[in-house]
This record gives sequence, structure tokens and C-alpha cells, in this order.
Amino acid sequence: MPLHGLLITSSISMVVMRLSSTSTTTLGSHLYGHFDMHIKMVAGDSAGTVTAFYLSSNGNEHDEVDFEFLGNRTGEPYILQTNVFTGGEGNREQRIYLWFDPTAAYHTYSILWNSYHVTFFVDNIPIRIFKNSRKLGLKFPFEQPMKLYSRGGLEKTDWSKAPFIAKYRGFHIDACEASVNAKFCETQGRRWWDQKEYQDLDAYQYRRLMWVLRKFTIYNYCKDKARFPVMPRECKIDRDA
Repeated sequence: MPLHGLLITSSISMVVMRLSSTSTTTLGSHLYGHFDMHIKMVAGDSAGTVTAFYLSSNGNEHDEVDFEFLGNRTGEPYILQTNVFTGGEGNREQRIYLWFDPTAAYHTYSILWNSYHVTFFVDNIPIRIFKNSRKLGLKFPFEQPMKLYSRGGLEKTDWSKAPFIAKYRGFHIDACEASVNAKFCETQGRRWWDQKEYQDLDAYQYRRLMWVLRKFTIYNYCKDKARFPVMPRECKIDRDA
């Protein structure tokens, strides 16, 4: 299918239901692109709630790129967890404290996905980059189109604090729309997010990334020697490892 941008703007209030979850998804599948979601998180005592925004393919060996927002006790910072699945394998979690109150206003959470890297942004500040390491024999989200999902769920929660509401105020997709069986984007290299200047972060973006990693990172799987006595190979080439 030809490459084109898809713009969808919507207003959604998502109530996280007891012992269940609510979710929305886009109809089309996409192979590379830029994805924005504008979210205001659950306010107050939100411990046990999970609000997610992610890309995922179909099948057992699926690819997935996750934003997961882990609620917390009143007054404590929200935790943002990111993860990347390739070929059905995840365990690549990183967690940061957000440097603002995500319940007070809408903030923009973005994913840039091209053939060189997957990068997570918060209000245009990069918080993580996952590079294409196929030259090392490692899998990368490369040949499986993915859909955009948003989801809310509960773990152990104090129901006296209900209702738990996360608000979505529109999302924007500028991506290659493709069938679920597509193996490549027919106009690869012609969109802004696939140009040379987007093959890596620029110097300013890396400084912002390092700021986030130094001040707000609370967990990085690349540094977890208990889980990974041998550092995962992709961590050796990522500058955020």
C-alpha cells in the first residue's frame, strides 16, 4: 500500500473498571512512523492502576513498543515504564520518575519508529532510544506492521479511592499504513521520519536524554546484573545503556 500520513483527533475519557480493563485501538496497521498520544493521568491515590499506550503486532512472535504509566500514592511521583518486544521477547524494561505532575494537565507521549531506531519522547524530550542491532544478529521491529492501542487496567487497588479515570485528548499518527502481512514500506525513505537527520538523535536531543537518565531513571534492565549477568548485546551499542 502507498505511504501516507493518517491524522486522527479524538476526545476520550477512559474509566478503569473493576477487575477488568478498557482499551481502544486504531483500525489500521502501520510500518514505521511517528505516533503521539495526549494523556492526563489518574489523579489522587492511583496506586495499582496502569495506563498504557503502545504499538503491537499480531502473532506469537509479536513486536511491541510500550508506554506504561504506573500509578502511585498521593504525593509520590508517577512511574513511567517503557519496554520493547522483538520476536515475542521483552524483558527490556526501563523506568523513570516523571519530572512533572501528569495528572494536572495533558502531556504528549510519542514514539518515533523507523528502520534505525525506536525512540520514546515525553513532551518532545527523548527518554529512551532502542537502536536497530540487526547487524549483531538481534531482532528489531522491522517486518511486522503494528497497531496503536491504549489501555487501562488494575492490579492491587484501594477501591475506596475509585473512580479511576485517565483522559485521552486526541492522538496523531503520521505513519506508513500497511496490511498486516506487509514486509516493508513501499515508499521507505520518503517520509520526514525516515530521512537522514532522523537516523539518530542530534546532539541537543542526546543531552536531554542524558539529563533524563541521570536525574530520573530508577531502573534500567541493561544495568540489572541479577537478571542479566551478561549484559544484553543491544545494551553495548545504545548510548542510553
